[in-house]
Amino acid sequence: MSRIIPELVVTPQELPAKVDVVVIGGGIIGVSTALSLVERGVSVALCEKGLIAAEQSARNWGWVRQMGRDPAELPLAIESLRIWRGMNARIGGETGFRQAGIAYLCDTDADVAMYEDWLKHAKQLGLDSRLVRGESVKALMPGMAKSFRAALHTPSDGKAEPFIAAPAIARGAAAKGAHILTNCAVRTIERSAGRVSGCVTERGEIRCSSVVLAGGAWSRLFAGNMGIDLPVLKILGSVARVSAVEGVPDFAVGAGNFAFRRRLDGGFTVAQRNANIAPITPDSFRLFRDYTPTLIKSWRELTLRIGGQFFRELSMARSWKSDEVTPFEQVRILDPDPSGRLVHGGLSHLSEAFPAFRGAKVTQMWAGLMDVTPDAVPVIAPVGSVPGLHIATGFSGHGFGIGPGAGALMADLVTGSTPCVDPAPFRLERFRRLQKAA
Repeated sequence: MSRIIPELVVTPQELPAKVDVVVIGGGIIGVSTALSLVERGVSVALCEKGLIAAEQSARNWGWVRQMGRDPAELPLAIESLRIWRGMNARIGGETGFRQAGIAYLCDTDADVAMYEDWLKHAKQLGLDSRLVRGESVKALMPGMAKSFRAALHTPSDGKAEPFIAAPAIARGAAAKGAHILTNCAVRTIERSAGRVSGCVTERGEIRCSSVVLAGGAWSRLFAGNMGIDLPVLKILGSVARVSAVEGVPDFAVGAGNFAFRRRLDGGFTVAQRNANIAPITPDSFRLFRDYTPTLIKSWRELTLRIGGQFFRELSMARSWKSDEVTPFEQVRILDPDPSGRLVHGGLSHLSEAFPAFRGAKVTQMWAGLMDVTPDAVPVIAPVGSVPGLHIATGFSGHGFGIGPGAGALMADLVTGSTPCVDPAPFRLERFRRLQKAA
């Protein structure tokens, strides 16, 4: 019931001898970067160890939001939404993007105050977000039986379909000339005179002058083999697909303990909001000091759990040579078990607020591992100690929505173009442990 199989991307699998850029990772960030690069006339090979979008890029909620973003991310979210609007036409395919809006329901006065403060940033950038109060909340939310203090509503926000979006973008990039290689893990990056000169894959070498590491939950492991101590941990989110119901909003809605989005197929994607599991792994101890402030701030939203993941990562190789089989070849796709408790808890909370969901049936459950940085803001930056290497990772559960913008920004950085947004908030050296590396 938990197995996620995104739309299959079938492209020629011949390994190119040489390209300008190799992108490591076939999630939404990787395929968006490849698309942006190839459209600029840059030759690119994308290497994915498993299937395109088989991990978190197909397992998220499908929200494309500006609303509630960290102020550091907000310009990138706005740029990304602009790109999403034209994506179907750009690639000649269906991503499921619809600009239907998103709303957050406020349970407490503290929620209202938090969003009032956030609106100050939104208004500076011209967003159409607004706080709706009193009877206007009920008018905005058909089928709602529970009272809420207010709702933060952003009509310009949207949604897309995770199962089909990244594969569609990958096919679009391939049609424009990108090499999209699946079941092709990159083992190591080669250097000449200190700078990137190629990649060694499980199938052989690809010469290149630049590499973009967009490996999601695997990025820390890959970077570690190069001596880069990237502070990224994994957080597990559980999601469900439920059958169609009528008489509820068509836009995505989140409250303190539930979230739902109408899907392109008529059903809904639902989850328990602000309820994720933090698997305790060996990296949890290695990075404990980095994440302590976040843990103190967000402890109500996280469940710490020690289990099989700890021992799997404990026995996993952390360094290897180019002629050795890597962990990326041993585990092609991360497919963790979902938490039925969290899924059904979220559906129960949702049914209390919107009784139409009481008859909804869970047709599928799944989980995904999100790559989370200590400040929940991604890294989109060059690595100063390795000229030619760039990292785009740590999207902290926000990657699907801002993926196209992140890909455009990364393409700007790789090609030396004027950045579409200020890249400073995403720099690598903001993390103390990496200041020497960057």
